[in-house]
Amino acid sequence: MSQSTFRRLTGLVWPVLVAQVAVVGNGVIDTMMAGRLSALDLAAVGIGAAIYVTVFVTAMGVLLALAPTVAQHYGAGRHAEIGEDVRQSAWLALVLAGLGIMLLRNPEPFIWFSHLQPAVEAQVREYLDAISWSMAPAMLFRIFYGFMTGIGRPRAIMTFNLIGLVVKVPLNAFFMFSLGMGAAGCAAATAVISWGTALLAWGWCARQPDYAEFGVFSRLTLPKPGPILALFKLGLPIGVTLLVDVTAFTFMALFVARLGPTYSAAHQIAANLTVLTFMIPLSIGHAALVLAGHALGANDPAEARHAGLAGLGVGMAVAALVSLGLWLGAERLAAAYSPDADVRAVAAGLIGIVAFYHLVDALQAVVVNVLRGYKKTTVPMLVYAFALWGVGLGGGYLLGLTDVLGPPRGAAGFWIAATLSVLLAGGVVLVYFLRISRPRHAGQDGHHRAAGP
Repeated sequence: MSQSTFRRLTGLVWPVLVAQVAVVGNGVIDTMMAGRLSALDLAAVGIGAAIYVTVFVTAMGVLLALAPTVAQHYGAGRHAEIGEDVRQSAWLALVLAGLGIMLLRNPEPFIWFSHLQPAVEAQVREYLDAISWSMAPAMLFRIFYGFMTGIGRPRAIMTFNLIGLVVKVPLNAFFMFSLGMGAAGCAAATAVISWGTALLAWGWCARQPDYAEFGVFSRLTLPKPGPILALFKLGLPIGVTLLVDVTAFTFMALFVARLGPTYSAAHQIAANLTVLTFMIPLSIGHAALVLAGHALGANDPAEARHAGLAGLGVGMAVAALVSLGLWLGAERLAAAYSPDADVRAVAAGLIGIVAFYHLVDALQAVVVNVLRGYKKTTVPMLVYAFALWGVGLGGGYLLGLTDVLGPPRGAAGFWIAATLSVLLAGGVVLVYFLRISRPRHAGQDGHHRAAGP
């Protein structure tokens, strides 16, 4: 890896990492503050957030098509086309937001599946009604995210996410305690922050002369079916892939809950550590996506492959260090989460498995994002559906709750199956990347050949 590639990669990684950690921090704040009210409020926030994340992440995944599209335009010097794609993606974002609002305000399928007690159901519905107001601005902010990421300037994203994090606690306190909204107050605060960050981000962007060359605000254009359909076709597999990932973890938690509160609590500790550590390879993957997209736009498939391999090398090196820390610090980490001796004992064992899980999770996170830079999203979607739902959930059920493959292993069985499923997914997408990134597959027109499935 050249020093230039390493500097460009790390220059993109750290702002994205801080931005992602800020997003996760909002959920941590909601959980801690709801826990100070009552177990009922905490349960409502947990269930409501799980429903919201399922809807939001799927819609947001579709909009992730903008980042590789912008990156390839930028690499090719087609700056004027960036503004048009941003405007067309905004129309798509509004449609997705409308669908999301409808689902959040009519959550009967989710409520039916959860079998909630009436008191919990009432609070969950209030939470979802309040957070539905955040869908439209959140989608528009994802357009800002895709635009800034695609042109390789993610620091603005980091700044606005940090602003949202700073005001989260006082806004939560105002809605939850001063106005007495309880769990729904967390959602109301999120909605206010979403509107604030979206308006601030785009207002700031409109006033910056450095971005005038992209023509985002040069004119207002009506929806164009062709560009919108192209973005949708590229983004839908990403959205489905994220849906598979989210639901795999959701159902895994529901299955583990059958084992009792001790195992459920231990699983939550392991899952929380998984999400936190995942932010690192995810950020590296996003940076590699941008570099690969720029290279493909410039018709330099060799550099695109080099950027992908550089991201993979850095990602796996960092993941090895993180995994070692998880392995050696399993008992201390478990103790930091819970004073309960039984929960700590189970959690420490699960964290040991998470140490191996993180290694393969880092592999797939980097590679699948690089493939998005190539605009290759359909094959990864199919691979993830089979691996995470079939091997992960199916295998976890067999290993954890049945004696088909030996004595039931409980929560550990689900994490073992999850590790194997992510290893399978990561291995397949790695082979796919190595095959499609060969210069002869990129052809003479890197932008054209990179737009396939």
